[in-house]
Amino acid sequence: MATFVASIIATIIMKKALFLLAVCLLTLPALSQDFSFPGRSKADVTRLLSVHPWGHARVAYFGDSLTDPAVGGSDNKYWSFLEHWLDIQSFVYAVNGRQWDDVPRQARLLKEQHGNDFDAIVILMGTNDYNAGIPIGEWFDETTLQVEAATGEPKQNYLRRHREPSMNPDTYRGRINRALSLIKKLFPTKQVVLLTTPHRGPANFGNTNVQPDDNYQNKSGLYLDPYVESVREAGQIWSMPVVDLYSLCGILPTCTEQQPYMNGGHDLLHPNRSGNRRIALALYWQFLSLPCKME
Repeated sequence: MATFVASIIATIIMKKALFLLAVCLLTLPALSQDFSFPGRSKADVTRLLSVHPWGHARVAYFGDSLTDPAVGGSDNKYWSFLEHWLDIQSFVYAVNGRQWDDVPRQARLLKEQHGNDFDAIVILMGTNDYNAGIPIGEWFDETTLQVEAATGEPKQNYLRRHREPSMNPDTYRGRINRALSLIKKLFPTKQVVLLTTPHRGPANFGNTNVQPDDNYQNKSGLYLDPYVESVREAGQIWSMPVVDLYSLCGILPTCTEQQPYMNGGHDLLHPNRSGNRRIALALYWQFLSLPCKME
């Protein structure tokens, strides 16, 4: 009888042990995620955190699938690395598939949920506008107006050309103008940083969603370049710093040797964890030269 009872107890203990082992194995990938900073010790990263202007900041992110945690997981995005390296608190409003015309909605949602209780906004948008063939358009609408002026002589009225930002919702530049004009009004004291979209590799997400790489023109006959250049120009027009990921992140998915930075298979459009880590490194060092908390 004692042997039978001991056998039952041993069986129960073994089952519990196997259950706990299974739990540990299931949680191991999450526990072992590598957020180390290449070339720096943990002590170095801690010291850098004490002087980095984005350390302990509260940052809102607007964008598309490159930022959306629903695509690839929240531990695999560039901003998740910045969270670990800089102790940043992230407010992510990016949504898969969105274009620049969605930025005003994301901005209003940030205002509704957090008011002004954050430090900076980072915007990574544009790859889907290119893929959809949105026309580039113009930055300004020009008219002739009368204006008073004087340059040493008595003042008088002159007819001069005058420009205002184009707010055409059907063009890429008009969409950017609409978004950044609203952000300037909603958050006049906040730092706003624009990111150019990285290079694109091909992707095949099914019969109705096949996207060539950026060496092909879109259906409007445009390469990715003018969409990237427009974001650079937007920084000058709206007085916002630009981090040029198109060049600075160093990822070219059309180069076979660099495709390990991408999801692979049918998706060479989205960076994988290694790719997002590389993007985060570019942002970490670029942000070192930019103020974050402007108030």
